[in-house]
Amino acid sequence: MKIFNVTKMKKHYYSPTPKKWRKLGDALLAVSTAITGYAMYEDVKWIALTAMITGVLGKFLTNFFTNDKDN
Repeated sequence: MKIFNVTKMKKHYYSPTPKKWRKLGDALLAVSTAITGYAMYEDVKWIALTAMITGVLGKFLTNFFTNDKDN
């Protein structure tokens, strides 16, 4: 049994993202970038790495949200 349908995942990733999810993803990426920069300046590597991963992963995952009525 397939757990992931790659074709369906690609369709959701490349379809238009609703405005509220796009704003959330952009805000998450912006805040994590600021935290990462400050943590690198203060030489706190674990915070920098955690913030960077959280921001990039959050931005990536928000691209999967679509309007169900369109698909």
